[in-house]
Amino acid sequence: MVFRALVTHKDASGNVASAIEEMRETSLPEGDVLVGVEWAGFNYKDGLVLTGQGGLVRDYPHVGGVDFAGRVIESRDGRYHPGQAVILTGWRVGEIHWGGFATRARVKGDWLVPLPRKLSTRDAMVLGTAGLTAMLAVNRLKAEGVKPGDGDILVTGAGGGVGSIATHLLGRLGYKVYAMTGRPELAEPLMRLGAAEVVGRDVLEGTGKKLVSPRWASAVDTVGGAPLGELLKQIKPGGAVAAIGLAAGDSWNATVIPFILRGITLAGIDSVMQPIAARVGAWERLTSLFSSKVYEEMTQEARLEDLPRLAGDILAGQVRGKVVVKLAA
Repeated sequence: MVFRALVTHKDASGNVASAIEEMRETSLPEGDVLVGVEWAGFNYKDGLVLTGQGGLVRDYPHVGGVDFAGRVIESRDGRYHPGQAVILTGWRVGEIHWGGFATRARVKGDWLVPLPRKLSTRDAMVLGTAGLTAMLAVNRLKAEGVKPGDGDILVTGAGGGVGSIATHLLGRLGYKVYAMTGRPELAEPLMRLGAAEVVGRDVLEGTGKKLVSPRWASAVDTVGGAPLGELLKQIKPGGAVAAIGLAAGDSWNATVIPFILRGITLAGIDSVMQPIAARVGAWERLTSLFSSKVYEEMTQEARLEDLPRLAGDILAGQVRGKVVVKLAA
């Protein structure tokens, strides 16, 4: 069987380039389940893979795509049967294992999650890794005791996939969300998603102080770097920050002062290696909280051919919301 894929190659000089190719199923990596991919997501990691940054790919040629949804074609795993709709996110698929930028993918059954009945495969990828991560962050804040009446919640990088979905989920749960973005044109869409107010990046400008007046009850941080260091100084006593991304860098100048004087919590969110029970629980909760209709204006459809161009855009923070890639005819 021949299928289409966006294949990334690296030449002897280290240059990386991607192009559409026709391949045979025999070229796919080992796995228990063969999936006909209908939709894939396009994420920050995918931008890194397609541009050869971040050291995520070990071997070339490579097929990227860190998440996808589709239907089982063949299965040696008793949990899955032909025709069943499934989702894959994480497990370093699209990085060290071929991913969803193809009309066929072969993966381990342990990496899959059955598609909840209320979601289409397109809806699943509108959410995708970003939606799963946002839901895990919201669940973690709840586990830390953060309640809607505790005060304002800041979501950084709210114009991106994780940030915009986190804004929507928190708003649906009754939290007063302040959506931080450097793109003023996204203010109205973010308000429609559930933000109480949209603020600029200046709310986390460096002060040089070890502690400042408390402002936020808690936060979901998608950018990392120096803004996260400033954010920690502004969290109210007993508050928590769910940390997800590193678009602004992976380090910052910090002290223990906010932790020992205000008792705050910095909680890291890993969606890549989450166990199956946590994944299934998060997906089921997403089906009741997420409104694909409300989020549609933050959704952009693309083709495989568009992804090399979009890679630079997503790394530069120029992609709003979520990009979904249509694979099925």
